[in-house]
Amino acid sequence: METANEIIINVQELEPRLRHQTIFDTFNSLMEGESFIIHNNHDPMPVYYQLTEMRGNIFTWDYLQKGPEWWDIRVRRDVPIIPTEDKDFILNIPVIEPQQKHATIFHVFKNTLPGNSFIIHNNHDPKPVYFQLQNMFGDTFTWEYLQQGPQWWDIKVGIKETKKSEYPNDLVINVPSLEPKLKHPTIFKTFDSLNAGDSFIIHNDHDPKPVYYQLLSEKGDVFTWEYLQEGPQWWDIRVTRKGMESSETIGEIVAKDLRKAEVFKKYGIDFCCGGKKTVRQKCSEKGIDPTQIEKELKQPIHNATQQSNLNYDEWSLDFLADYIVNTHHNYVKKYLPDITTYANKVAKVHGNHHPELSEIKELVEQINHELTIHMKEEETKLFPLIKQLVNTKNNPSKTEVEAFKNFNALINETEEEHDSIGRLLEKIRRLNNNYAIPEDACTSYKLLYKMLEEFENDLFTHIHLENNILFTKASSLCKLL
Repeated sequence: METANEIIINVQELEPRLRHQTIFDTFNSLMEGESFIIHNNHDPMPVYYQLTEMRGNIFTWDYLQKGPEWWDIRVRRDVPIIPTEDKDFILNIPVIEPQQKHATIFHVFKNTLPGNSFIIHNNHDPKPVYFQLQNMFGDTFTWEYLQQGPQWWDIKVGIKETKKSEYPNDLVINVPSLEPKLKHPTIFKTFDSLNAGDSFIIHNDHDPKPVYYQLLSEKGDVFTWEYLQEGPQWWDIRVTRKGMESSETIGEIVAKDLRKAEVFKKYGIDFCCGGKKTVRQKCSEKGIDPTQIEKELKQPIHNATQQSNLNYDEWSLDFLADYIVNTHHNYVKKYLPDITTYANKVAKVHGNHHPELSEIKELVEQINHELTIHMKEEETKLFPLIKQLVNTKNNPSKTEVEAFKNFNALINETEEEHDSIGRLLEKIRRLNNNYAIPEDACTSYKLLYKMLEEFENDLFTHIHLENNILFTKASSLCKLL
């Protein structure tokens, strides 16, 4: 072996604690093309892996002798000294197989700790890698040219240090450090993992207000959004999942988000006539564990109807009254006569084998009779009075307090009528075992149950809008006069 101008490190002559460091320091002193020889009494392959880990693939490792008594290895630096390299890990791109070049850079990037850096050494400008890293990892690194041709390009890639949290007791999502495609999913996954009362902080380089609207649309009014810092460089927002307010009634929950009605329907909980009770009160009455219901109320409601996405709680009272008449009163007037006809027909044909049909027919006729009178009273007395309330509020000079003297009594009477109709529908559902269709049912039989179930769903929304929104707000307005 040619060793005239080479340094030979006789490893066994060194103190054990100095052996590896002497090899590394010797390597760091080499210029391109220079080499040294490791002379040892066993294969120093662990040093190869450690040097590769520390400095990258910028050297060759050539065995001159491989035992059995001595091992001699020539270590040569193959890459020119890079300005300000400061013992950085260096990727010598030209010696990597073409199909592995980008993948190797990304692997090194992912394994470089914040505050550290590595150098890309290449025979052309690797700018496309910069854009790929931006797309994959966002604004989490620096890209500094140390040398720009004509033969070699050297770029120091530094991983930005994570900003020290100003909220040590909170879970902080550092959004700029995430890949773009993972930013929103990470926020939503974190939100879904929260228990009532828990929170996390969104830390971002711009106002993430679009996330607020997306959360509100998908999850409903189940969180608070508190700005802790509003620019100019950083925005910090604490997102807290609301607890189930012990004083919040079922009607108030559904008034804020009608989609929550689907949860109450699933468990057979009346959210319209029974809307003035809390979840726990109603669960206690029905012998249901409230924990599961409270959990489901916090989850997004899928397959909600377009109607359930309407925010009735923000509508003016006169507009809501007109909407109820045009949508729900007209529905009753259109379909309840047909339901009554089918109830009579099916009871006549199938009553001998299904005696419950006779009672269902009588209940439908009773609902038809009561609702017809009830809606006429609303349309001619109560709703005009509510519109007069709104007009009085908008025109204080025209206040006619005397006209509203019996307003609350009229509201109470109307809600009692709602409760009566609700109990009749509940009895129908018990009689037909939740609209279960028997095997011998004809087309008319099936149609009757389908129409009855749709009628019940519409009426529950109808009564909810009146009891829990229209009447509640109108009563509050009347107290102010």
